[in-house]
This record gives sequence, structure tokens and C-alpha cells, in this order.
Amino acid sequence: MLLRDTHAFEDIRDEAKRLGPLPMAVAHPCSRESLQGAVDTLLDGVATPILIGPESKIRRLAEDIEINLQDIEIIDAPHSHAAAETAVSLVREGAADILMKGSLHTDEFMTEILARNTGIRTDRRISHVFIMRVESYPRYLFITDAAINISPDLMTKRDICQNAIDLCHSLGIAEPKVAILSAVETITPEIASTVDAAALCKMADRGQIRGAVLDGPLAFDNAISLQAADTKGIVSPVAGSPDILLVPDLESGNMLAKQLTYLAAAASAGIVMGARAPIVLTSRSEDAPGRLASAAIANLLAHRRRKIGKIA
Repeated sequence: MLLRDTHAFEDIRDEAKRLGPLPMAVAHPCSRESLQGAVDTLLDGVATPILIGPESKIRRLAEDIEINLQDIEIIDAPHSHAAAETAVSLVREGAADILMKGSLHTDEFMTEILARNTGIRTDRRISHVFIMRVESYPRYLFITDAAINISPDLMTKRDICQNAIDLCHSLGIAEPKVAILSAVETITPEIASTVDAAALCKMADRGQIRGAVLDGPLAFDNAISLQAADTKGIVSPVAGSPDILLVPDLESGNMLAKQLTYLAAAASAGIVMGARAPIVLTSRSEDAPGRLASAAIANLLAHRRRKIGKIA
């Protein structure tokens, strides 16, 4: 059995603790992992969780797994839908700087976030970023979008790319390198993702995407391995050292992220970008350390948003 790096994300957590905890609305933390993850953010000093859900159920669960909720605010909500609605309203009203998904289904959670009149959407398309630490790779890998946008068109990919770039900036990566992935590294009209990749690169040249170095299309081996790129005669400022892997669609991205998790023991965190506040969106099966890492990343995003007054 492969063991994940227990020290992954320590630098991010340390920076979040240095900046100080921020209020975080947690929607329906009614599973062991979601409740433990929320409480851990308080113990670690990266967030001040506000638990929203059936209070009796949350307290009973806390007793069963021996968690102390003495210093944590609980807002009673009868079911998961009401919990999501209340959590989103806290963010919209400025009572919370971070939003975290508990043990409810992602679709139910996102419906409240995207509600036109009561949600926290912006003009930017919302997208998800996996932040992964793989032992064989020297830096964090940001994989996007593998959780929300199923088959993004060109302009959606532009937003997905910019969201990931903004996340990198918040984590201190001044000019991230973006590898736009496809199955091949040449423009092939029959493979739409290669054409999109070329267009995204030109959009960056024209200032429609800012703050990063882009290259694509690149096959995964050419993106990750400089040797593989050299063998194919690919000259690229991104090949061999990308920060961001922009995938063609949700299916390919989701499979890539889970392969790294289960075959390479990658540690991972997950953040939704493009809303009025950073959103901690992890799988219901995600362990507590992953939720803690995600909250720490959201803390840095929220502090940056407070500092510069822009959307996280």
C-alpha cells in the first residue's frame, strides 16, 4: 500500500496560520470525515468553522467520534438543502469568507452557489482546481477542470485557465506555466482540444489570458518530461516544468487526478474558483487531511481577496 506524504501542503498551512483564521461556512458536515475536517481547520488555526446542518445529528456524531464542539458555532438546518442554502447566504452577506462542502452531494451544493438571485456566482465561469503533491514531481500540480465543467468550450476554457492562474498567484507563484493537454502535440482539426489549445495560446498573446506562460497542445508525456519533449523535437517554455495542467474535459481530468491519487499516492486538495469567495469542494470520500489542506488554500485566497479587493 502506497503512503501519502504526511507533510504535503505544510508550507501552505504555515502561511495560512501566519495570516490568521477566517470564518468558514460548512454545509452539512454530517459524516465522520467532513466533521473531522472542519474541526481540524479550527485546531490548525486556518479557519473558524461555522457548522450548518441538523444540530442534533452533528452533536451525536461528534460524541461518537469524540470531537469537542465547545468553541464552534452551529446553525441548525433541518436537511442538506437548507444547510447549503444557509451556508451560501452567510458568504453572500459577508459573515463568512470561505465556503466548505460537507457530506452533501456536489450537485445539491453547487445549485445553491449558482442560484441567480441568491447564489454567489460572478461573471467568471466557476471551475474546480485539484492541487496535487506527487512525490516524483518537484512542485505542486494544478489540474483543472476535473469536477465541474463537463465539456468546456473555448471561452469556458479561458475562464478555467484564468481561474487556475489566479489561484497560483495567491499561492505565491508569480508566473505559472500552463500546459494545455491533448492526446497529441500538433494541431489536428479532428481533435478539437488541439485547436482550442492553439487558440488559448494566442489569447494569452493578446492579453485575454494574463499572468502566465501558456503552451499547447501538449501530450501528457511532453508536458511533464523535458526528455520526452526533446525526443520529439518540441521546443517549449512549459515542457518539463508545468504548474498547471489544463485538461480537455472533465472525464480526462478526473481520471488523471484519481490515477495520481491512487497509483502515485499523491496528496490532494480541491478548490472552486470564480465565485465571490473560495469554495472548498472535495469528494465525500476525501480524508480529513485533504479537507484541511483545501481550507488552508482557501484561507490564502480569501486573504488575498481582502487585500486587493478582487474576486478569488
